[in-house]
Amino acid sequence: MFFGHGTDNARDESAALVLHALGLAHTDPAVYARRVGARAQERVHALLTRRIEERIPAAYLTGETWFAGLPFYVDPRALIPRSPIAELIERRFAPWLQARRIARVLDMGCGSGCIAIACAKALPWAQVDAADISAEALELAARNVRRHRVRRRVHLVQSDHFSALRATRYDLIVANPPYVGAREFASLPPEYRHEPTLALKSGRTGLDSVRVLLAEARRHLRPGGALIVEVGNSEGALARAFPQLPFLWLQFERGGGGVFLLAAEQLPSGGASRARRAGA
Repeated sequence: MFFGHGTDNARDESAALVLHALGLAHTDPAVYARRVGARAQERVHALLTRRIEERIPAAYLTGETWFAGLPFYVDPRALIPRSPIAELIERRFAPWLQARRIARVLDMGCGSGCIAIACAKALPWAQVDAADISAEALELAARNVRRHRVRRRVHLVQSDHFSALRATRYDLIVANPPYVGAREFASLPPEYRHEPTLALKSGRTGLDSVRVLLAEARRHLRPGGALIVEVGNSEGALARAFPQLPFLWLQFERGGGGVFLLAAEQLPSGGASRARRAGA
């Protein structure tokens, strides 16, 4: 069994599955005093059996997870939210950015919409674009946008990276792109096979998507803007591929890593082809 899709241990994951099977809220202080009848026990056992035998992540079995203190619908159309970027959003990106100056945000590769929606909640004055190449992921994101009532400020865009965004500029671009290389992908636990490959795998070294972000982000950032990207275990490969870039690798109180920040002025300015040559 592998735990890494919102929980890191069997106890927490079992609690989530049991409460879901019984239709109980984890916020109910009396929940552990409830008696469980025979039929309810059967529902619990059936759900736990699926988790063990089919290796389906718990969040896909319950259809819900939490990110940055907010609940989100989840299903196999998008990755299960688990990025440490949630901590940055909760802090309104302090101390790296001045929150009041963030008027327009782009969530590149939005998946379920969790980063875009959490940004909209944390920065209620900001407009947020949520872009993804997957129409199915955007359908799920639209459901979460409706759930959190942010349709006036979170705008969903089907786009292969920046292709559909034209000349739009942002104060902040946040991305959790695919960053798993071919060798790492082949060794992933079975739980990951239930997530969309498109959202995980990114070429031989895991850098195909982030190369595009580095090449094109500057022309979509306003002066003083910033790019924040999660690259996970590809951190070392990225640093070696772009030794000329002054990546600021962020630290997180709740664990996780592989997230960098670059100011707009630190990004390549010569266009996609030049940046790709620099990182070749």
